[in-house]
Amino acid sequence: MLRLRTALKRPLSILGLYTSTDPTVLRHGVACGRRLHDEGNVTKKSPPTAVPERLPFSTVTQEDLDFFQRILPGRTITDPDLLESCNVDWLKSVRGSSEVLLRPQTTQEVSHILSYCNGRNLAVNTQGGNTGLVGGSVPVYDEIVLSTALMNNVLSFDSVSGVLTCQAGCVLEHLSVYLEQQDHIMPLDLGAKGSCHIGGNVATNAGGLRLLRYGSLHGNVLGVEAVLADGQVLDCLSTLRKDNTGYDLKQLFIGSEGTLGVITAVSVLCPRKPKSVHVMFLGCETFEQLLKTFRLCKGMLGEILSAFEFLDSECMRLLSTHLKLDNPICDCPFYVVIETSGSDPRHDEEKLHNFLEEAMTSSLVTDGTLATEESKTKALWSLRERVPEALTHDGFNFKYDVSLPVETIYQLVTDMRARLGGRAKSVIGYGHVGDGNLHLNITSPTRDAALLAAIEPFVYDWTCARRGSVSAEHGLGLKKRNYIYYSKPARAVAVMAGIKGMLDPRGILNPYKTLPDRLQ
Repeated sequence: MLRLRTALKRPLSILGLYTSTDPTVLRHGVACGRRLHDEGNVTKKSPPTAVPERLPFSTVTQEDLDFFQRILPGRTITDPDLLESCNVDWLKSVRGSSEVLLRPQTTQEVSHILSYCNGRNLAVNTQGGNTGLVGGSVPVYDEIVLSTALMNNVLSFDSVSGVLTCQAGCVLEHLSVYLEQQDHIMPLDLGAKGSCHIGGNVATNAGGLRLLRYGSLHGNVLGVEAVLADGQVLDCLSTLRKDNTGYDLKQLFIGSEGTLGVITAVSVLCPRKPKSVHVMFLGCETFEQLLKTFRLCKGMLGEILSAFEFLDSECMRLLSTHLKLDNPICDCPFYVVIETSGSDPRHDEEKLHNFLEEAMTSSLVTDGTLATEESKTKALWSLRERVPEALTHDGFNFKYDVSLPVETIYQLVTDMRARLGGRAKSVIGYGHVGDGNLHLNITSPTRDAALLAAIEPFVYDWTCARRGSVSAEHGLGLKKRNYIYYSKPARAVAVMAGIKGMLDPRGILNPYKTLPDRLQ
């Protein structure tokens, strides 16, 4: 690992929606007609975070279980201990009360399940790796959990076109390992890659660390197979890069969060594995210098630039305090992780040398380190990827995922710190500079309704005033569904509701998610 230094010696959740301690409420709240709630944190003054009323869906009977056990022998789960992890989200902030977990292995089995559930008016919650952060992957009440975990087969890979076709339950990291053996990589990389499923990635239009280089899943997903609410199989599993025949229906399912259909298979365009990968970890004194470094980086690294991420000094403090990770450079207010990926090591190293020389001599960068060996590049990347893990050790976490004009993204962190003062334990910012995507996180020792009231709706008003998006890559799920109007006009939301009504007229697919409780 090469060390760089300038001559200058400058150094919820919705507040735990379903956290009643009454086991009867947790397990049988729906059947008893009792609404699960957040122990007083939802008030009339904050309707966007209120738990929606249960819709008039049927409840599961023994006859229903008999049917599921016939079509899924040994894969219809009713054991409460096994259901526990499916009812709670990764942040442990949202809890449902599902009593049935179904684990199909084929598209046809999914079709049978949905056809039956639609006829019986049984609500269904599709679940992949359950790594979502907005409550979209767990039931709200007693929805049947349909897990894609056993739909984990690679169906085909074309080494000429680079198109991978696989079932929706394939874990992202497993696909990455498979593709590396074929001299290719996934166009998507996430901190949750060891658990998340590709179907869930597509359903939430996950962004991640490589979007700057390879674009979003709207461009990389060539085909989708999905089962509609009534059990019909929609086969749009094309592997063609060009197909201009009619409406591009697959795009409806990318980012739909399981509300329009259950994605059962996808085809993804995968780039060749780069022969030369370099990772830099640099320090900047101001966010303005960081932005100038980004502009310089785009101009001088151009086609080999694959990622440009940032984290602030508060992130580094949490990494050091909670995960015992060492800062490889001197303390700075801001840090940047830059990755380059190319095909000619000598060419890439020349570009990097020129960029670093310019960045240092112009005092944009105070200190830095460069790595090429895989173990050392992973160590540098961990300083960015493990920030969410460090946050889980810092107390109760309020998480916001917004996209803004790049030059304004850190101002939200600054303004939030000024607004909250000492009421918050930590206010930190990190994210994807190349995409204008900020992850704003605020921690407190415990759940704090007064602190939440100071954060929301201020954070959404602030974002809306700058024509940003209240959800850059996490989706809306349960927690953010009623904030959609901060980013979308009423007519657009009405069209979305119309599409939902057409494809899922009984509303059984992932209810209470994505769309607002009431249309404006």
